[in-house]
Amino acid sequence: MLKITFLSLLDRYTTDEVLKNQLWAEIETHYAEQGRHYHTLLHLEALLTHLNAVESNIACWDSILFCLYYHDMIYDVNRSDNEEKSAELATQRMTQLKISNEIIQLCRSHILATKSHQRSTNQDTNYFLDADLSILGQAWDVYSQYTAQIRQEYAIYPEKIYSAGRKKVVQHFLEMQRIYKTDYFYDRLEAQAKCNLQQELHLLNTL
Repeated sequence: MLKITFLSLLDRYTTDEVLKNQLWAEIETHYAEQGRHYHTLLHLEALLTHLNAVESNIACWDSILFCLYYHDMIYDVNRSDNEEKSAELATQRMTQLKISNEIIQLCRSHILATKSHQRSTNQDTNYFLDADLSILGQAWDVYSQYTAQIRQEYAIYPEKIYSAGRKKVVQHFLEMQRIYKTDYFYDRLEAQAKCNLQQELHLLNTL
C-alpha cells in the first residue's frame, strides 16, 4: 500500500516513470538503513493506516502524504537536526516535481513540528503529530516492542546513559496536559498512552 499510495501521489505531478521509481527507491533505501529498527517502512505503513482514517478531516492531503514519506528520511541518533535535514530533502524533491510552494511549505512545517510535538495552529499538523505518536497508545505488548526497537536504535549508548535520556522523554509526554491534540486520537489513545508511559517509567526506575 505504501508504494502504490506514493506513486499515485506522484501521478498528480509528473508522468516521468523513471523519476517516480527513483524517488520511491530512494525512500526504500533510507528507511532500510542499517541501525533502523522502529523508524522503518513499517512505521510509515502504520502512519498511513491512521491517517487514512482521518483523511476527510485533512485540508491539504498531499502535503500530509509528502510529510509521511519524508519526515524520517534522515535519521541518525547522533544528530540533533534530523527533522531539519528531512525537511530540506523533502523540499528538494518536491521542488524537483514542480509542486506549488504552498504545499511545499505546509509539508516542511509538518515535518519540523515533529521535533517538539507541540500543538500547532494548523490542524493538519496536529493530525500528523497524533498519528506519529499513535504507537504510544497501542496495547502494552505492541508498545513494549516499540521501546525495544528504540533501544536498539540507540545501542551505541550504555544503559545508564540511555535510561537517563529515555526517562526525560517519557516524563516529557507524561507532563503534557494531553498527548494527542485532536479529539479523534485523544478519545482513542490518550488513556492507554498514559498507562504505557507510566509503566515504562516504572520499569526504567527499577533498573
